[in-house]
Amino acid sequence: MARARIDDAQGRAAVAAWRADAEGAGRDIRALAVRYTLQLLAELAPGNTLEVRVPPFGAVQCIEGPRHTRGTPPNVIETDAATWLALAAGELPWAEALGSGAVHASGQRADLAAQLPLL
Repeated sequence: MARARIDDAQGRAAVAAWRADAEGAGRDIRALAVRYTLQLLAELAPGNTLEVRVPPFGAVQCIEGPRHTRGTPPNVIETDAATWLALAAGELPWAEALGSGAVHASGQRADLAAQLPLL
């Protein structure tokens, strides 16, 4: 069953609230902001080659290419909510996040440099 699409106004409001006070943003705000930005990524780069995980809030498959259907995907990116939101909002460059270890990327297609920032 498909998840309901997050309304753009609600999603952008959650991202704005997070940007205004990243440290003080509550779990609900962070969760909505993460899920919304993951939704944007999946819409802007549709496909099933890469899985992007932001535990505990969400995960999406994106990027055109070979389709993954079972088991652990060969191309995975995983990071925490604060890092993901900073990447999505353009406040943290992809190369810097990857180089610092804040983003764990495995697989030949585990690169979001061309898709970020989302907002």
